[in-house]
Amino acid sequence: MKKKEKKPLVVFTGGGTGGHVYPGLAVLERLRESRDCDFLWIGSAGGMEQAIVRSWNIPYRGIPSGKLRRYFSLRNFTDVLRIGLGFFAALFIFLRRRPAVVFSKGGYVSFPPVFAAWLLRIPAITHESDFDPGLATRLNAPFVKKICVPYGESLSHFPARFRGKLAVTGNPVRREIFLGRAEEGLRIAGFSAEKPLLLVLGGSLGAAEINALARASLDSLLPYMNIVHQTGEGKYEEIPRPGYFAAPYFSAEFPHLLAAAAAVVSRAGAGSLWEFLAAEKPALLIPLKALTSRGDQLRNARLFEELGAAKVLDAEPVSAEDFTAAVKALLDSGVCDTMKKAMRRIAGKEGKDAAALCAGMVLDYI
Repeated sequence: MKKKEKKPLVVFTGGGTGGHVYPGLAVLERLRESRDCDFLWIGSAGGMEQAIVRSWNIPYRGIPSGKLRRYFSLRNFTDVLRIGLGFFAALFIFLRRRPAVVFSKGGYVSFPPVFAAWLLRIPAITHESDFDPGLATRLNAPFVKKICVPYGESLSHFPARFRGKLAVTGNPVRREIFLGRAEEGLRIAGFSAEKPLLLVLGGSLGAAEINALARASLDSLLPYMNIVHQTGEGKYEEIPRPGYFAAPYFSAEFPHLLAAAAAVVSRAGAGSLWEFLAAEKPALLIPLKALTSRGDQLRNARLFEELGAAKVLDAEPVSAEDFTAAVKALLDSGVCDTMKKAMRRIAGKEGKDAAALCAGMVLDYI
């Protein structure tokens, strides 16, 4: 009797935010359609990515993870130890399971598995969603076979020694974003199509600035539009107002609400920007400031604004008056049409199916 051929194992790693999870799941989705493989996701123990990954019926292993801060903190010393423990945990998993390839979507948890794969001569691929590389990508770069980046302009941000590894793919977008139905989104929110719908995204973890601006502007905006507001877990406040629908987090509902939206207000996470791009939704971006981040959202937002695909509010602080004026201007039909044309140019330039391109690279190593 012929022995049954063992399925290749593909390990995905990444976490910390949805932006380090959903693009990876988009790649995994394309792989499922192309090859019969086993999958495993390695993320942080107790990380928010665990619930997302398991909701996709993907086996999940949590490992110790530490944050690499750019400033002095006593926690840096304990976190270095956690990173070391994460490395040994990943090494143990790989010695037992021996994956065919590792795909990293970034975040601090991704470095130990990538380094463990390199030591065991397991090929690894890393994908950077932002305009310029974050610390995790810079750490992973020497130990991977391929570095996928979103834009041609991103190439100049890497040392010359990595040029042979670089590939411009765009950012992977999960297929369900393309399948959203506007009528279903309106049904979920309980609105008609008489007024335009503004989708305000406070993020999965909550964005206090955006939440405060949205709530302060309800009186000014609701006469002209309906508002759907994702507040983030733990940031929800019940505000019973006609034309206003809020919830802590949207999951399966999100593609439909995005399809129903005339425009979006959001931070400027790279994964979110490409979801707006895929759905052709004009966006008002309020990026995280450099004082509270490495400045990647500011650069993502400015690039999209320069390309004509978004408007940016980055004052410190953003006033409710400026927010209201910017939202009203964004919903002007001429502005929306111009932005949608810019989005089509970006998508055409960088490749419409980044997930398929990345999946193809993974298959090359199986």
